[in-house]
Amino acid sequence: MKIAITGGAGFIGTALIRRLKALGHECHWLDIVPSAAYPRDGSIVSVTDKEAMIVALKGFDAVYHLAAEHRDDVTPIKKYYDVNVGGAENLVAAAQINGIKTIIFSSSVAVYGLDAGESKEDSTPSPFNDYGRSKLESETVFDGWAAADSSRRLVTVRLVATFGPGNRGNVYTLMDSIARGRFIMIGRGKNKKSIAYVGNVAAFLEQCLDAAPGRSLYNYADKPDLTMREMVADIRAGMGMRGMGTTLPYFIGFAGGAVLDVLAKITGRKFPISLIRVKKFCANTVVNADRARKSGFVAPYTLRQGLQEMIASDFSNIAALPKRPPGSGSGGGEKSEGQGREAA
Repeated sequence: MKIAITGGAGFIGTALIRRLKALGHECHWLDIVPSAAYPRDGSIVSVTDKEAMIVALKGFDAVYHLAAEHRDDVTPIKKYYDVNVGGAENLVAAAQINGIKTIIFSSSVAVYGLDAGESKEDSTPSPFNDYGRSKLESETVFDGWAAADSSRRLVTVRLVATFGPGNRGNVYTLMDSIARGRFIMIGRGKNKKSIAYVGNVAAFLEQCLDAAPGRSLYNYADKPDLTMREMVADIRAGMGMRGMGTTLPYFIGFAGGAVLDVLAKITGRKFPISLIRVKKFCANTVVNADRARKSGFVAPYTLRQGLQEMIASDFSNIAALPKRPPGSGSGGGEKSEGQGREAA
């Protein structure tokens, strides 16, 4: 099968291409930067360029849509909608013109909002930020494309924060702050986070190629969920550290984030701690992933195996890292999709 992957030069896209190639598929990435792993197997294309997308997708059988604007601090806010919603509209237009019948869309659990309980696919979406709202609007665009022709196949996968070797998303930021001795646990750490290891995500996305025509919707998270305290303890143990390190009550972290937000507006600077990042770090971000498991999918790795593999790969030189005074307690907060950078 000839497959295009938007955002394919990114973290998840690279892992997916590696897996698809191993199965004999012909893969082509579309991104705003070249792929370091597969420089000859793609094209520099932005999903915001409709005409370029129409040309780039000629001759493909299926498209994985991973490209997204997903950082917490994107400005202007309009960029979320230009890339995420506008990109979806351009992709379905290109798919229709080129006769592409299969789209697998990487959405986000951000559509459910904070502290939304153990959200299921049929839970009422309630996004709390523009990233989540733009992702939900994107889902509507793809749903309309699929509904217009019963022979089309749409699989929407709402991903949790995804991590793994080489990724520079929030799980890496958490690990890095611990390794440098500047992490502070805000709150008691009993809140749970649904996260996923990139090897498992790539395996599940590959399985989605076998979905029946029509619309399918899945949450994807590796289970069982870890509490923030368990995650931090596992990371510290993997780095040869004892105990939990410094902790602060939630109200102090909340106040500190609010103060830094004010300073950011006054100075125009971006700080590593903000009120929204403190809230996200301390919130329960848990989704129900029973539907993915009932599809017959078996994750190749456990969460703890994934965490330890990332530590071994990216933090083998812990002793050489410069230590700094503690100053960031929100570095491990939920990341929308975990692709490691903006991809458009």
